[in-house]
Amino acid sequence: MFTFSPTEPNGVDSVELSTVVYVPPEEAYEFLIDFPGYANYSEHLTGVTREGDGGPGTEYDIHLKWWKIQYTVRSEVTELDRPNRIDWKIIKDIHAHGHWRVEEVPEEAPEGKETASRVWLSINFDADSADSSMLNLPMFVSMGWVVNKVKPLVLKEAERVVERIVADLEGEKRDVNLVVHDKPGSV
Repeated sequence: MFTFSPTEPNGVDSVELSTVVYVPPEEAYEFLIDFPGYANYSEHLTGVTREGDGGPGTEYDIHLKWWKIQYTVRSEVTELDRPNRIDWKIIKDIHAHGHWRVEEVPEEAPEGKETASRVWLSINFDADSADSSMLNLPMFVSMGWVVNKVKPLVLKEAERVVERIVADLEGEKRDVNLVVHDKPGSV
């Protein structure tokens, strides 16, 4: 089960996921930095537009569609540490920030593979900062209802997206283990 854990006293929720890919960190990082390409992996992500060169200050409009809801998330790259980390924040409608992190883990490479990298996605968000008016919900549909319906779909979609990404990075399809980590201080 996919869970969001409060990690800060001000009600901020967080989630941290990781998986191992059998490519060097530089290759995994280059894939992650090509954010507009993510639209190829999710049925709910209908497009990504970029304003900027991909470095700090670059803004991405992430167009999502699920059920009767269409929404555009606007994010901004805040810092890059090539080939280790990409920091970002959401700059429209909800308070959220996070990062992608890549670590070389050659000890996790199976026989026949030269190396491996663990790719982490860390997200911190204030669910209370979202409000139903941002989604233009149908009459009699509450934000709480939407959140309860979406949470279980998030992990399923994340697993499907990660499997597709790993297949493209490695050149073949395989079972992928998506790990949900407890963050320090979580309850």
